[in-house]
Amino acid sequence: MDFRIDGVRAKFPALSLSDNGRRRIYLDNPAGTQVPQAVADAVSRCLLTTNANLGGFFETTVAAQEIVDNAHLAMTDFLGAASPREIIIGANMTTLTYHMSRTLGRTMKPGDEIILTRMDHEGNVSPWLQLAEDLGLVVRWLPFDQQSWQIDEAALAALLSERTRLVALNYASNLTGSINRVKALTGIARQAGALVYIDAVQFAPHGLIDVRDIGCDFLICSAYKFFGPHMGILWGRLDVIDALKPYKCRCSSNALPERFELGTPQIELMAGLSAAVDYFAELGAAAGEQASRRQKIAKAFEASIAYENPLAQRLIDGLSDIAGLTIHGITDPKRINERVPTVSFTVEGIVPETIVRQMNAENIFLWSGHNYAWEIVHQLGIPAEQGVVRIGIAHYNTSAEIDETLESVHRVVAMLRQERS
Repeated sequence: MDFRIDGVRAKFPALSLSDNGRRRIYLDNPAGTQVPQAVADAVSRCLLTTNANLGGFFETTVAAQEIVDNAHLAMTDFLGAASPREIIIGANMTTLTYHMSRTLGRTMKPGDEIILTRMDHEGNVSPWLQLAEDLGLVVRWLPFDQQSWQIDEAALAALLSERTRLVALNYASNLTGSINRVKALTGIARQAGALVYIDAVQFAPHGLIDVRDIGCDFLICSAYKFFGPHMGILWGRLDVIDALKPYKCRCSSNALPERFELGTPQIELMAGLSAAVDYFAELGAAAGEQASRRQKIAKAFEASIAYENPLAQRLIDGLSDIAGLTIHGITDPKRINERVPTVSFTVEGIVPETIVRQMNAENIFLWSGHNYAWEIVHQLGIPAEQGVVRIGIAHYNTSAEIDETLESVHRVVAMLRQERS
């Protein structure tokens, strides 16, 4: 499928920036993507022309409410939700998860069980661990399969019991890039009577999410990972969240989703959130889809996946040529559709940070460390204080950037090895 990369890159002002004449290569995308001009314009326009709190009758407050409503509608389309009442928008994924974990804790009692995975970002682990400590809940740990790099359905089924109240899963790992079979896992958990809470932060930039098809109870993502502003978005199945009593001010609204959205909303960022969703719709329209926004978003992902996957395989193949380098994740080209284009590796005898510092000095932006994949590095036996080198592709990256990055990795590793000898 034709993916017009020049047209895509032209929408992102940051991609044309340089430092002292040196180009930038953004491969830090799993930690946060760059934004299209339209997102920045929407934020600025809101602050300059519709800057007011909600609930009044004058022009700017009415316009601000429309921005808030449009953001919920946009995420309804982005996630395939049934209603904007199911969309809860807040500061970030971790804050929202802490808030929802405490709300759900009101429905649990000592001895109840929750299942956490060794594959999740810490934002979908610590809130539940601390809830368990507060309430006397039993935590069951679910490791990932180090052959498939995914959570195995049989392993989940073996942990479930009549006392399981919640299963926290991730859609895709922010370290290994592996995509879990969340629909199948959800079906197993729901059959046992457990709620399912899915962290889709790393999947959301790279694939279409359909919460109703998955069948989960909660799903959370972060706008700044899919070309939007710094916000978190939590979807909750209407019948589930409508029955919950959140922590909130006594005099604030009891309506949905307002009763879960504490304080004054980040209205200008909600404007940017709608613009980010519309950016995907524009990509879908450029790829030939002219129907609903949801259908345009689906087409955008179809096109971007077809573009991203060859870049990811190009990166994997080039890294695999380096002796002593281990990629922690799926490398089989036949399974490229089972991962997002986030590739992490270690090199025998070399601390990841030393590689990253050298490459950062060349204006190739990437990360080292555990990247909050705390349980993954421990299961793999990787020193948490060192972690991995992580390279994350977004659909605005190019094959030339991947080639330049590979050349840098090869050269830096060779140089560091020479310094050691």
